[in-house]
Amino acid sequence: MHGRTAMIGEVIKLVLENVPAITFVAAIAVAFARRQPDLPAALLNWLLLLAVGVDALWAGVFHTLFPQIAAGSIGWRPNPFQYEVGVADIAMGAIAVAAFWRPLPFKAAVVGYVTLFYLGVTIGHVREAVVAGNFSPNNFGLLLALTVAKMILLPALYLKVRNRERLVGPA
Repeated sequence: MHGRTAMIGEVIKLVLENVPAITFVAAIAVAFARRQPDLPAALLNWLLLLAVGVDALWAGVFHTLFPQIAAGSIGWRPNPFQYEVGVADIAMGAIAVAAFWRPLPFKAAVVGYVTLFYLGVTIGHVREAVVAGNFSPNNFGLLLALTVAKMILLPALYLKVRNRERLVGPA
């Protein structure tokens, strides 16, 4: 039984360490699977709900409740600012989840905030890699690539949906 328990523990650890990738892939998969007539709007909604909302709530919980684990995965030591970033992540996650059910102007505000936040995160992590040689997986790896992808996708999808709504009205 010990072997099975260890395997279950490893699976749980794998899932928990990959929440950002899982939520990103899940958002895209659900948007395509639902075959909604307005794919850009569906992608925007599901990315906000899962890839931003759930992911940011997850990151916020880790930064505030498990600072040693979160900081260590980034290649940093825990510090007082980590709690503040965790609270900011929780706030961002909450508004991104709410955006799923809100009209496009609300989504615009969320996309604007998230994009600026991700730009700052990207600059910080790239600087940390270049200046300090920090190539820890959660500093300069898949997490950074997903951040950049969302930073590009969210405003592009928002603009596509906004332009379509201007031409034909809300879906």
